[in-house]
Amino acid sequence: MTRPASRLLTLLELLQSGGVRTVAELAEHLAVDGRTVRRYVAQLVELDLPVESVRGRHGGYRLAPGHRMPPLMLTDEEALAALFGLAAAHRAGLSAASGTAGGTAAAKIRRVLPRRLAARLDALLEAVAFTAAPAPAPAPDPEVLLTVADAVRHRRPLAFHYTSADGRGSERSLLPYGLVAHAGRWYLTGWDTAAGAERLFRLDRLAAPRPLPGTFAAPGGPDPATRVLRALARAPHRHRVRLRVRADAELIGAHVPAGLAVVSGPDAEGWRTVELRVAALDWLPGVLASLDRPFRIEEPAELRRLVSELAERLAESTAEPDS
Repeated sequence: MTRPASRLLTLLELLQSGGVRTVAELAEHLAVDGRTVRRYVAQLVELDLPVESVRGRHGGYRLAPGHRMPPLMLTDEEALAALFGLAAAHRAGLSAASGTAGGTAAAKIRRVLPRRLAARLDALLEAVAFTAAPAPAPAPDPEVLLTVADAVRHRRPLAFHYTSADGRGSERSLLPYGLVAHAGRWYLTGWDTAAGAERLFRLDRLAAPRPLPGTFAAPGGPDPATRVLRALARAPHRHRVRLRVRADAELIGAHVPAGLAVVSGPDAEGWRTVELRVAALDWLPGVLASLDRPFRIEEPAELRRLVSELAERLAESTAEPDS
């Protein structure tokens, strides 16, 4: 690379670090005079990079938002952080764009990595182990995600098309309270104006969001994450479970997955009511045993049977062997 080209890239890196850079500061970093700095800036502008001049006592040059992404100059640490972040987001199912977009972004960075850095990254990705399998959830459309996020931030009503789990489509109008990423999926919670009730929507089933005129006040009560978890806990499943547990809410929450249980109480004797909607019951006996606190099963009867069978197996396993 010729020295002027190297200096041009260095200038771009300095501008990308943020803020206004004076001509004198840039000249010192590049080891050139002010006139040469201005010539380099003109070359960046000719390359359609959004460099703007700031007048005044503290004036100079800065990189303004442009109509397209300019070339990015990343340090070794920044490149590793970006690539590992993309890999981790893919494993967690929380990518903000399609898997193709994440893959092409990673490929572009990897193509320009120095060989020594690429080898270190490969070693990291091969050495690290994740405790969960990659989430199979589909990523939301990036334009949908950004439009919804803007409506949430500015408290703007939102209209959109929604496809339910059974494939039925409908037009909805919502006061969007918040976006929540949970268990590999994106959720939007808010007040459904037609239904007159709070509703939960999966973002991957949402299309053509459109901001509506006006604004609304921030709702009181729980934060969006709590609202989403409560809504998921009340979602219809095959089994409705109702328990009474003599334990504090923190202990119960540490054993029962978030989004499955609604915990209320305690009463005067310290008992809390726990309600769950679950697709299967076979995992619950072990969870109840691990609580190590008194509990009562109010429903269903099938769960009582499963707990009794587990207790029998545990008793048999701890019995003294025959002499």
